Amino acid sequence: MPLYHVYSDKELAYLLNDGDELAFTEIYNRFYGLLYRHAYKSLPDPEALKDVLQEVFVYLWNKRASINPEDNLAAYLYTAVRNKLLNNFRHLKIKNDYITSFQDYLDNKQPEADEAIRIKQLIAIVEAEVAMLPAQMRLIFQMSRNNNFSHQEIANQLNISVLTVRKQVNNSLKILRLKLGSKFFSLFF
Repeated sequence: MPLYHVYSDKELAYLLNDGDELAFTEIYNRFYGLLYRHAYKSLPDPEALKDVLQEVFVYLWNKRASINPEDNLAAYLYTAVRNKLLNNFRHLKIKNDYITSFQDYLDNKQPEADEAIRIKQLIAIVEAEVAMLPAQMRLIFQMSRNNNFSHQEIANQLNISVLTVRKQVNNSLKILRLKLGSKFFSLFF
């Protein structure tokens, strides 16, 4: 049985390229500690760092046939660890940005841009339907809903009875309910 610890990195790379598991084990033993110490500066979480190194070595084994043994094995591994760390940091940043954005939304409860556009469109539809009401009914409805006048105040301003105001408001609501649908109607009134 050959002594793998005496082989150079290049010789181990050739053996790894041929699928030699003992060569892979020697590469793992030779570089794991060095890569761990190097990467710990960037990622001081031991468990996360172990996961990163495990993924790098799994990748090395899975891609062993495509590795060029003439390339510098140490440089290849250091680059693989650096790239994996950068990918993890990018993923973590995206995750944190999403969480921050979601928390801001929960805190502010401000509608998103597309939601605001949909609300404007729905309001425009309602206003168009209100504009199609008969003139007297539209005026009474707008005074009631837009100006927040009571039925009595509307009756006093227009010199009509409170009963007429109440009837006009109810009729306008019935018409709008029919035209807009009950679910849509409940969103606004």
